Amino acid sequence: MQKSISKYISWSKTMFTALILTTSTTTFISAQTAETKTAIGTTKIWGNVDGVSVVGLVQGPSAAVADLQIACVFEYTDGDIFNPPALPKELNGMVHLDDALKGAVTEVRKTGKFKGHALETLLIAPPKGSLSSKKLLLIGLGNRNSFDAELMKEIGSVAMREALKLQVKTVSFASDIKDAGIDSPTALVAENVVLGAFDAYRTQTYLNAQHLSDKIKLQKLILLAGPSFFTVAGGGIQEAISKLNTK
Repeated sequence: MQKSISKYISWSKTMFTALILTTSTTTFISAQTAETKTAIGTTKIWGNVDGVSVVGLVQGPSAAVADLQIACVFEYTDGDIFNPPALPKELNGMVHLDDALKGAVTEVRKTGKFKGHALETLLIAPPKGSLSSKKLLLIGLGNRNSFDAELMKEIGSVAMREALKLQVKTVSFASDIKDAGIDSPTALVAENVVLGAFDAYRTQTYLNAQHLSDKIKLQKLILLAGPSFFTVAGGGIQEAISKLNTK
């Protein structure tokens, strides 16, 4: 009888220890995988390239203050920015942008006036008070099912060329890929946007030095990110800045 009791006590201790270890491990894994969210409105200068400040901002494209706001969209599919896998409305910057313009973004896409083909652009002059930016530029990302992060170098170049053409001092860029529900590599996307943007910027700088273009006025490039992606995107941006500043 005593042996049975001792055996039971020993078994109980073993199970208790296993339970504690399992609970601790689960807690640790949860802590490791939990998203770190950055507060909306957080801003940080990630660095400078050729005298232009490269800034990170946790904000949606409808609320970011800039001379020019750039937003990216895929080719239209019915309800694509409103329904899963797109992010919920409260986290979806493209939905906020569309709401601020009273559905105009959806309308031009749905009717085929702006098809969203890769690198296609559309410049919009928002009604006063609708957006925090003075102008809005849409850039197409093409077919969502064939998206490749390498495209963002070209997107960045197009964004910069259009910004320089408009002679703005501040430009804000939102890729809106996560908003659309695409599981893209955040850091690489951010890095490629910056690399492409400054490739175009340096071409224009060369032309300017040859007296073949207007004076460049750009002072600040703002990269928007959602609360869950700010730090990761920042890593990609810093990687791009490091590469650019060693060329």
